[in-house]
Amino acid sequence: MIVIDPASPVPPFEQLRAQLAGQVQDGVLAVGTRLPTIRRLAADLGLAVNTVGRAYKELEEAGLIETRGAAGSFVSGNGEQGRERAHRAAAEYAAVIAALGIGTTEAVHIVRAALTCGGTI
Repeated sequence: MIVIDPASPVPPFEQLRAQLAGQVQDGVLAVGTRLPTIRRLAADLGLAVNTVGRAYKELEEAGLIETRGAAGSFVSGNGEQGRERAHRAAAEYAAVIAALGIGTTEAVHIVRAALTCGGTI
């Protein structure tokens, strides 16, 4: 179930992207699950087609879903590999932070800044 809060400061496409990503990561949406068409989901949620399209595009770029032309969009098995890669990157980052003697609070601030700036700080 997807719920979009129109009063939220988070843009609707990001609310949708985050909820779908969470459902994929939590296993609620299993690998191979066919997602609703962009037009159908947009109509169901009362969103613009471009809003849903942007969320799907970002999920596809993240490797969580894949589009198979006219067959539609499906939950991808690549999401597992992406999570494993993220865990490895986090472990490497933690090792660098420890070697530099940077505290946890500052390390988290650095990560937040990087995430906010799209990976570049």
